Amino acid sequence: MHDIRAIRADPEAFDAALARRGLAANAADILARDAERRAAQSAMNDIQARRNALAREIGQGKRNGADTSALEAEATSLRAEVDLLEARSGGLDGAIKAILESLPNILDADVPDGPDETANVVLAQHGEPRDLGFAPKQHFELGEALGLMDFAVAAKLAGARFTVLRGGLARMERALGQFMLDLHTEQHGYTETMVPSLVNSATAYGTAQLPKFADDLFQTTDGRWLIPTAEVPLTNTVAGEIVPEKLLPIRMTALTDCFRSEAGSAGRDTRGMLRQHQFRKVELVSIAHPDASAAEHERMTQCAEKVLSLLELPFRRMLLSSGDTGFASVKTFDLEVWMPGQQAWREISSCSNCRDFQARRMNARYRGADGKSAGFVHTLNGSGVAAGRALVAVMENHQQADGSILVPAALRPYMGGMERIAPG
Repeated sequence: MHDIRAIRADPEAFDAALARRGLAANAADILARDAERRAAQSAMNDIQARRNALAREIGQGKRNGADTSALEAEATSLRAEVDLLEARSGGLDGAIKAILESLPNILDADVPDGPDETANVVLAQHGEPRDLGFAPKQHFELGEALGLMDFAVAAKLAGARFTVLRGGLARMERALGQFMLDLHTEQHGYTETMVPSLVNSATAYGTAQLPKFADDLFQTTDGRWLIPTAEVPLTNTVAGEIVPEKLLPIRMTALTDCFRSEAGSAGRDTRGMLRQHQFRKVELVSIAHPDASAAEHERMTQCAEKVLSLLELPFRRMLLSSGDTGFASVKTFDLEVWMPGQQAWREISSCSNCRDFQARRMNARYRGADGKSAGFVHTLNGSGVAAGRALVAVMENHQQADGSILVPAALRPYMGGMERIAPG
């Protein structure tokens, strides 16, 4: 959510920021409604002052036995005016809120301009794609040949974009989640957190899933929403709270099932596990002091990078362009891993700094060390990483000519010492 005071202070800058997102100017419309709302509120204040004066005059007149009918008629008339102004002010409040909540966050100055992912910038690459010495297969070819990845049964059970894993692959996905949680809690200082997979509308609103992205979510018959990522409940743990500054940063991690309708993705990644309605992901969330959020963003991204390094995967860090940066983010780093079977780099983690955009929606603040000053916290979130996509990346990068999958050394303790997933 945007601060109306910042728009009043520099409407031209606000419109320029929207233009970077490919959106038309909006400041004039917002400020016109804001001026009308403020005028209505000022008029209400004036009328209320007069009503208070009338109440005193009527009381004094009755005590003196005077005729107060004219004064009482004026008070009644003023009450009707207040009702009209309150309705007008409330309608304007709602209209301004609806506009502001539909507009994306302001991008950082160093975010490159561009229409989509084609303008993303490679910042660094770690490791080189390996020559496997044979024609690599895609993960679904490997999984089906092993008899451990079943899309037909999943379709029978639930429809398209679901997967049934068995045996070594099921164990590897479980191992990946446990490995990542242990890494982030034991080495990176995150607190493991179990959160609900269902949230109410206020929670989905707080992280900007609602109202704009309702079509991307699954809703239950009682009005709750299945989480698209643990970012939603984790970030909202501070909703409505004033956090003592000394407790910042708050770092949380969770392994959850995530649910996405994949609206608008028809025809994209229809085979395999890359784009599923249900998948497991380790999420990282930080609640930070405004002065520390940029450094926290870098730290979080490095935590996700450590996962990929330990899994012995070639990856690169991308700075997303203005046309590819998410709605709530001011700046996003994507981590892309090389997929030999596809001969392509694919996103496996996304780490974003939202600054105070979500905090304003949630009314999440911090209390300064002096006990008096307060401000909105900054919120950050990142994949640390998606277990399903990590499984795909391990399968494709560690596949062998005979169709087996080598288990990276970092995962072997979580797989009972298993070194290879082999056919039959």
